Amino acid sequence: MANIKEKRSENIEGNFYVDSSCINCGACYWVAPKTFELVSQQSAVVEQPALDDEDAAYRALLACPVNSIGVEKDSKVNKVIQELPYELEDGIFHCGYHAESSFGAASYFIKREKENFMVDSPRFVKQFANKLVELGGVEKHLLSHKDDIADTDKYWEVFNSKRYIHADDSIASTSDYEELMKGEDAFQIDDEIVVIPVPGHTKGSVCYLYQNKYLFTGDHLAFSKDLNHLYAFKTACWYDFDIQIQSMKKLLAYDFEYVLPGHGRPIKMSKEEMKASLIKCIEWMEN
Repeated sequence: MANIKEKRSENIEGNFYVDSSCINCGACYWVAPKTFELVSQQSAVVEQPALDDEDAAYRALLACPVNSIGVEKDSKVNKVIQELPYELEDGIFHCGYHAESSFGAASYFIKREKENFMVDSPRFVKQFANKLVELGGVEKHLLSHKDDIADTDKYWEVFNSKRYIHADDSIASTSDYEELMKGEDAFQIDDEIVVIPVPGHTKGSVCYLYQNKYLFTGDHLAFSKDLNHLYAFKTACWYDFDIQIQSMKKLLAYDFEYVLPGHGRPIKMSKEEMKASLIKCIEWMEN
């Protein structure tokens, strides 16, 4: 838990607070944007949550990868723990429990009638793993790139799931994964999931398109509130930004209504709006 003795002075007084251990991963201010914002290079409570916003604030507390968020009185955290993973829409869940090793990146759970998928990995929490067992387990674990593998090995020990990662992002800890994907051509895992290699952020970055509707993007693509369109992390590109531009153009061939990134809030638009926003993203990257 956070240390109240290290509570940042920038917090609005009240139950919730952020301490000085915050690493500014950004998770809290997209999970609970009414409560948390970036203030002087770290997160802070800018408005104490109203009753109907409390659950989101507690989800942000649980998501924090370094336990920088605290409460002066713990009234609802156990209730919210029972509600994770949190359903965003139609069988798409936000796992919560972001990992410091992934710099606070989000991960997602897809509940299906046949095989359940997890996209990227949360930090390992036994109670959360047990909840996934109740939801039918994880048959396939889809990794967008090497930065966001977090505790996938520990989840594999529970579920014995088939883990996917691109061979170009294969590192020592992933050399024994069950499915090393190769090349830059898109392919289908099954009739609902398309793998789209998008080198750039890392050499082996991939996106996963589910039901031609939900695009899980890892660190390749996100939404910028300041720019008001999709964008890429230019200052956090570990391979080649020019190649990432070309990878972004590949996505123009696909229709989707949701972008679910590793960093930043999930965003929903019409397919036409999403295409227009992606074009703005490419123009911004090229300029």
